[in-house]
Amino acid sequence: VQLQASGGGLVQAGGSLRLSCAGSGRTFNNHVMGWFRQAPGKEREFVAGIIWNFGSTYYANSVKGRFTISIDNAKNTGNLQMNNLKPEDTAVYHCAIRASRVINTAPSEYDYWGQGTQVTVSS
Repeated sequence: VQLQASGGGLVQAGGSLRLSCAGSGRTFNNHVMGWFRQAPGKEREFVAGIIWNFGSTYYANSVKGRFTISIDNAKNTGNLQMNNLKPEDTAVYHCAIRASRVINTAPSEYDYWGQGTQVTVSS
């Protein structure tokens, strides 16, 4: 299994970015895709999760109402639409897959990880 994250960049506060995570090696029915982020000097934190073929979602309070996680099953890709970005959203964002139908917020519960993509929000 390989996960390839893309879509990061530099944006002004209030702007938007769309991250994508393309999976290969298998399909992810009955799995969870999660997005996490890690800022310098901080622990990796959960951002959002989705049950691949059910569409149920869960968001961290800090991004609720601003971020939307979705799946494009035809492309075996997960997406994270980030709107109204704030400087505190600046971090390296990682996608991950958990071999379970239960969304979990702990990074240790995820089995496969993509490389990170940098998101920088300027004030």
